[in-house]
Amino acid sequence: MKTKRQRIYVDTLGCSKNTVDSEFFMAQATANAFDLVATVEEADILLINTCGFIDAAKQESIDHILAGVELKTRGRLEQVLVMGCLSDRYASELQADIPEVDGYFGSSHKSVPDVIRALGGDFRNELIGERTLSTPAHFAYLKISEGCDNPCSFCAIPLMRGGHVSTPMDRLLAEATALRAKGVKELIVIGQDTTYYGLDLYGGRKLDELLLRLSDIGFDWIRLLYAYPAKFPEQILPVIRERENIAKYLDMPIQHASTEVLKSMRRGITRNRLEELIAQIRDEVPGIRLRTTLIAGYPAETKAHFEEMLDFVERMRFDRLGCFAYSQEDATTAYDLGDRVSDREKKRRVNALMDAQERISLEKNQALVGSVMPVVIDRIEDGVAYGRTEFDVPEVDNEVCVQGAEAGFDVAALRVGDIRPVEILDAEAFDLFGRFRTIGRPAPSGRGSETSAG
Repeated sequence: MKTKRQRIYVDTLGCSKNTVDSEFFMAQATANAFDLVATVEEADILLINTCGFIDAAKQESIDHILAGVELKTRGRLEQVLVMGCLSDRYASELQADIPEVDGYFGSSHKSVPDVIRALGGDFRNELIGERTLSTPAHFAYLKISEGCDNPCSFCAIPLMRGGHVSTPMDRLLAEATALRAKGVKELIVIGQDTTYYGLDLYGGRKLDELLLRLSDIGFDWIRLLYAYPAKFPEQILPVIRERENIAKYLDMPIQHASTEVLKSMRRGITRNRLEELIAQIRDEVPGIRLRTTLIAGYPAETKAHFEEMLDFVERMRFDRLGCFAYSQEDATTAYDLGDRVSDREKKRRVNALMDAQERISLEKNQALVGSVMPVVIDRIEDGVAYGRTEFDVPEVDNEVCVQGAEAGFDVAALRVGDIRPVEILDAEAFDLFGRFRTIGRPAPSGRGSETSAG
């Protein structure tokens, strides 16, 4: 057993799913009489929650581990522990190469008991659903499932996090209710594949029911990320359309647009079906913003396939888009295809896609000039407020920079987490600029389609 209160710094790398896992750990650590600190310089113990998704993420995780070990060697830390996807998949290799680490543990919050016990804590009383938020207090992620059952050829996530396991709905609702009681206004629903939710527990996809019940809790905004396009649960579309506090926003990674490449990727969908699905989503949820993710340089991708994907992006005009260069992952089904596209060519293709998206995004943002939109304030720095619209997810999408206000607006009363009406005055490809409007004033005439808040 511990003889003193030790101080822990948690270093979280990778995606929002890792963020949630770290938050579960921090709540349990606090309950076991550990103190959490804001910097590694204050800590006795360093816990690194790693990412192992692609080569760049792996290298970042290894760099952080080595930096932690260096601090331990110099006597600045008592212990260094590692959990997360990289540790889950490569534990034996890491133990051999970096034995100075005091313990390697798996991914997801299921590894939390082992970490607590390794630190000398007592894990007899698990805190069900309790989390110590590491995000700003006004938004939080709700991870509704663990792992993935999809057979994507390029992806190692199932090797690290296992098959899909839905979290029971009553547990999610209790967790969401607790988050709302803490003051969370924006709930971001995540999972490796959120559309699969409920199939393993209830014999059918239950994402629509979950969204309805989450909506009833009283969040200002609920947004949905990581919707897999194959076998998309169309019953969620009326829920998104009809519930005012469910953001008209959908993150749906398609990865490619060539039917031949999609078949090699084992995505279970064709280009024609993608086009039909995107049209259906936009038709059933007017005004929805779509975000997607693409992979450039997949080994089966010819220059013609890439041009087809580029044409698809220009025709579909996604509101938000990200692109990764293909990363060859051992033990995946695509591994045997080799890594045929050079790094230079991958970079060229990524840049071409992002250049096309930048033009699209600029046109879409310029069309908002003159409109008034509700904006949530994420931070205030040197008298300037930075926030997001309903159509933007934190750290990934557009920001709104608000530097002034019309007469009658009380800037001094502004707080982080407030949702206030903002008149859009100018636009760049990935940022908007505006001023605060007083509630109840009519919106000025302009090119935007949004209406005045309040």
